[in-house]
Amino acid sequence: MKKNAGKPKAKESKARESRFSVLKKKLAAKIPARKKAPALKPAKKLFVKAKKAAVPAQAEIPIQEMKVEESKFYTGAVAAKAYQKSTVVELGMRELPARYEDDVVVLQVRDPWWAHTYWDLRSETISRLRNEYSTDFDRARWVLRSYDVSFVNFDGTNAHRFFDTGIDVDARNWYLNFGSPGTTWCVDLGFILTDGRFITVVRSNVISLPLDAPSWITDEEWMIPDDEFRRLYGLSVGLGPNVSSPVGKLWQERLKKDVSSRGLASMGVSSPVRKPAEKRPFWLVVDAELIVYGATEPDASVTVQGRPIKLRKDGTFTLRFALPDGRQDIPVVAKSAHIDETRTITPIVTRKTTRNP
Repeated sequence: MKKNAGKPKAKESKARESRFSVLKKKLAAKIPARKKAPALKPAKKLFVKAKKAAVPAQAEIPIQEMKVEESKFYTGAVAAKAYQKSTVVELGMRELPARYEDDVVVLQVRDPWWAHTYWDLRSETISRLRNEYSTDFDRARWVLRSYDVSFVNFDGTNAHRFFDTGIDVDARNWYLNFGSPGTTWCVDLGFILTDGRFITVVRSNVISLPLDAPSWITDEEWMIPDDEFRRLYGLSVGLGPNVSSPVGKLWQERLKKDVSSRGLASMGVSSPVRKPAEKRPFWLVVDAELIVYGATEPDASVTVQGRPIKLRKDGTFTLRFALPDGRQDIPVVAKSAHIDETRTITPIVTRKTTRNP
C-alpha cells in the first residue's frame, strides 16, 4: 500500500513540468530573438594633440570683472602702459624777466613811516642818457628824490621839502623812511651830475601815509539851540507857529524846567552846529636805516652775519638793516665756487641819537 501511494504524486509533478515547458516554448516563440552584436576588433592606438577647450562666454565675465577690480589697486604695468600711449606735455617753470623794458617807478605805502618803491628803465633810455651826458653819466650818482606834497598840487617846484636817498639803480626796489605819518609824498628817480644838477628820469605816483595814532579830529557832535527846539516841539504838540500865546508860554516854562541839554541831544534832532576840533600838538620823528650792498662772482657763496644770501644773476646783492642806537658788526664772507679762496669784509656801524625836549 505504501509503495503504490507514491506513484500518483510523481505523475502529477511530471504533468506540471510538461505543461510548464510547453508554455515556455510558446512565450519564446512570441518574443523575437535578439541579434548578437559583432565582435569588436582591437582599436589601433592613435596619438592626437589635444586642443584647448573653448571657454564659454559666460565664464569670461567673472575673469574680466576680476581684472577690472584688480586694476583699481594696481599702479604698475597698467599705469605705465597708459603713460606710454598718452602725450607727454612738460610745463616748465619760466623765470621772471630781469627787466620789463618800461620807464616806470611805483611808490607804495608800507606803514605810517615807511614806503616801498620799485622801478624799471628801458635799455633805450639808458643808452640815450649815456649819449646825452657822455662821461658825466658814468660818474653820476643815482638817487630817489622824495617830495613832501601834502595839500598841494605838485608841479615839480612847489613841494614843502625834499630829500635824496642814494640807491643802486640795478637794485630796482628800495624802502624809504619818510618819518611823517599823515603826510603825502611822491618820488623822482634820477641822478646827480658832478656839477650838482639833478636829472629826473621818471616820476612816481602820489601816496598818503596813514596816521600812527587815533585822529586828533573828534567826531562831530550836532546839537540844536533851545529856542529852535521849543518852537519845533510846540508845533509837534499842536501849539501852532504862535508860541507866544498864553498856552505856548506855559509850555515853554515847563520845557525849561524839565528838559536839559542832554535830553535834547537824546531826541536825535540835529542842526548844523559843529563842535570845534582840537588843535594838533607839535611833533617830530627822526629815524635811520642801514643799507649794505656789494658784488662778487655770480656763482660764489656769500654769507652776511653768518646767514647765506642769494645773489642776483650779475653777482650783486643789496641788504637793508634796522639801525638802532649802538654798534653793529656786519661781516660779509664770500667763498669761491672753483678754488679754495675766501674773502671777508666787515663794516662796523655805530649810531648814537640825542633828544632834547
